[in-house]
Parts: sequence; C-alpha cells; structure tokens
Amino acid sequence: MKYNNLIFVVITFLSIPINAQNDDHRKVNHDFELELQAEYRYFFNEAQFSGQESHFPALAIKPEYSVDWNKGREQINFSGFFRLDKDEERTHWDIRELYYQKAKSSWELNVGLKKVYWGVIESNHLVDIINQTDVVETFDGEEKLGQPMVQFNWITNKLGTFDFFYLPYHRKRTFSGIDGRLRFGTVIEKNDINYESGAEEWRQDFAVRWKHYFGIFDVALSHFYGNGREPLFLFDNQGNTNAFYPIINQTGLEVQVTHDAFLWKLESIYRDAKTQHFLALAAGVEYTFGNIDGNGLDIGILGEYLYDDRDALALSGLQNDVFLGSRIAFNDTQDTSILIGGIIDLDKSSKIFSLEASRRIGNSCKVEVEARIFNSIDKEELILSNFKEDSFFRLSLSKFF
Repeated sequence: MKYNNLIFVVITFLSIPINAQNDDHRKVNHDFELELQAEYRYFFNEAQFSGQESHFPALAIKPEYSVDWNKGREQINFSGFFRLDKDEERTHWDIRELYYQKAKSSWELNVGLKKVYWGVIESNHLVDIINQTDVVETFDGEEKLGQPMVQFNWITNKLGTFDFFYLPYHRKRTFSGIDGRLRFGTVIEKNDINYESGAEEWRQDFAVRWKHYFGIFDVALSHFYGNGREPLFLFDNQGNTNAFYPIINQTGLEVQVTHDAFLWKLESIYRDAKTQHFLALAAGVEYTFGNIDGNGLDIGILGEYLYDDRDALALSGLQNDVFLGSRIAFNDTQDTSILIGGIIDLDKSSKIFSLEASRRIGNSCKVEVEARIFNSIDKEELILSNFKEDSFFRLSLSKFF
C-alpha cells in the first residue's frame, strides 16, 4: 500500500508538465508501443523440492509510451510490465519507468521511477546497484524493477559526467513461490525479510557516479549509501536463518579499454556494512572477428574472471570462477543474434552453461530462446546447490504493435 501511494504521488507530479501541450508554440510528439509475449519454460529434471512444477506457460504485456515537447528538451517516459505465470510469485506487475526529464546543454534532470544500468562485464553485474533485481523474471539478473529517484546529471567536457541520485524508497526482492523453480529449499516470502534501518523501506538513500574517457580508456567511479539491494543471510549453529537488508556503503570501479578489435573490461566493488565487508571483482576481454563472411557476420570471443571474497555466501554463487563464451551477430534484416557460454568454478566441480538467441520474424514479431544447464553442482555450494536440478529451456514469442 505504501508503494502504491508513492506511485500516485509520482503520477500526480508528472502530470503537471503535460500542460505545456496547451502552448501552441510548442510541438508535442507522442509515441506508443506495445509488446505482447507468450512464453513457455520447461525444467528438464525432476524437482528437488516438494511442490515444484516442471512446465510453466506464461503471458506478458509490456506497454511503452513517451511524449516530448520544447524541442525534445522535456519529456515523460513510461514503461510498464505485467506477467501472468503458473508460479503465483512470478505473476506480478511493475512500473519499470515513469519519469519526467528535462535536458539542457550541460545538465539533465530526471524525476520519477527509472531504470539505470552501470557496468561493462557480461557475466556478473557487480557495480549495478541503483535498481532492485527482478529475480523471478530472469536468472541472470538482467531485469530490474523501477526505482523511485531524483537523478541530476552534470555534463562537462574536461571533467567528465557527474550523476547524483536521491533514492527515497527501497523495493524488496521477490523470490519464487512454492510451485516455482530456481528457489531455495525454504520458500522465502519477501515480507519476511526485514531491514537493519528503523526507517525500513523509507530510508533515504544516495548515490554518486563520475565517468570520463581518456583516449582508449573509459573510466567510472561510483559510491552508494543506503539500503542494500541484496538481502543478507546470516546462519547460526542451529541452522536458523536471519535475513535482512543491511545499510551499506558500496564503492565501485568500471574500466573499459577499446583497442582495435579488443575490449578489455574491469568491474570491482568494495561493500562495507556492520556485519559484512567484502571485495569483489570481474575482469575480462572480448575480441571480435568482424564481417567474417563478407555479409556482416561478427563473432566475438569472451573470457572473464569472477572473484568474490564472500565465498559461499555470495548470492551469485560466483566466488572464484571463469566465464568463457561467444557472441554471434549476423547483422541481417532479422537481427539474428546468439550468446553462448559457460561458467566454470575453479575450486569445485560446478558449471553453468547458457544459451541466449533471438531473431525477428517479419516486421512485428520476435522469437527468443534461452537455456541454462546446471552441471555437477557441488553440494557445498550454499546458493547454487538449491538450483542443481533446475536446468531449463525457455521459448518466447513476442508481437509488437
């Protein structure tokens, strides 16, 4: 209910600038798009935990709307999401984005619910902290929930770009229900996870990020202070679990070096909280063989190293691992692309193989295929051992209007 009230305040605030449409001297542009998606997920193996299903048909609706005026310097953007799924916890809706934007030559202001992405690494998004991850939507953490914010960007030629964030509300992570896969042995209800802060979800969070380029180097530094986006799980000697969202300070570094067909990448964070302090990093290289067949075929080879000194407590399960993969872009009229790879644990036998592919059909449809294979997951893997029987195949077909 509190979050619904916040949405009402944001919508009321954002409706004010629309009065600019009454000004005959300002041209107003509207754009509306709608995606309807049918999805089917199939889990190959017999369920590890009682109550879990294997077949998951689903439907999704994704509307997008934008309006701009004042020669494009002011606009309102909206992106919604609704999914209906067999897993009741995966049946959910969200306002991904609903924000007002005003831009000048040297600054930009955004107010409302928005998605912000930080990072350069393919396999693990360490520095990406602004938005809460939509865990029930995707396994790889790519999907995010809309985050209420005030964002101010200051753009300079010599000093780089400075981004300042005021984040007045924290959104909890949702986990799969009793019917769902990719869940823990004990079903986690998001409302059972508390906060370290007495202000709970209304604690006022802040973040700042600086980014600049120096020749072939792109560099970014960031700092976040507030409610962590990941819940912290503490275990006692009797096996009891205490889960809460800690107050954290997180400092992040991003570096990308572009040299000929090479991309050298680095992400690193240091997170500090009362009950947990850790360092994590991901470093890698990507080399692209361009226009191999003379018709635009590009093949990229990726290699990344992943480290997290939380060891088994890392929610990603990536504490000392290597990712090897290939990105294939056909650059055809159907926009066909494939990403295939695998994560190999250097300490244990655990391996995760993945495939993601997409292709347009005609002018208004798109088909996507995804597969995740969990192989030889070590029983000592605190997180991944819960998913060892959850290898799956996903097929989706989208229609765009």
